[in-house]
Amino acid sequence: MDETITSQITALKNAPLPELQNKYKELFDTKEIPCDNKVYLLKRIAYKLQEVKHGGLSEAVKIRISGLMAKYDPVNNKALRPQVTSAGKEVNSLPFVRDKRLPIPGTVITKKYKGQVIQVKVLEKGFEYNNMYYKSLSALSYEITGAHWNGYDFFGL
Repeated sequence: MDETITSQITALKNAPLPELQNKYKELFDTKEIPCDNKVYLLKRIAYKLQEVKHGGLSEAVKIRISGLMAKYDPVNNKALRPQVTSAGKEVNSLPFVRDKRLPIPGTVITKKYKGQVIQVKVLEKGFEYNNMYYKSLSALSYEITGAHWNGYDFFGL
């Protein structure tokens, strides 16, 4: 990165919000500012300064990005859905996706609740507690407490 761009970005890191907003308006030639988030504005300004100095993305890269987004849609993951026949029609089925908050299968979650130690084994598609199977942590926390809890909150995940 160019030394002048680096020094400009460094100077903007400690700048007050109004100064960042003015710099944003100047660089993006707009009257509206997208937000009051200093970190977001700083990142956008830093990128724009580099883009002005070194040029933006080439047309080939823009076409490649568009193709990748069409193939691997980050919102709907259409490319990752397997084709399934249901009632004689081809449909996209969402695959089972494990929640990233859960530990790997085989892990034992331990929680102390009202003087007793609760140990829950994480399975591939569910949970085991006292030799009983539960589909969700919320169902399990209801069984333990008798009250409706968010399972992730109850177990601190």
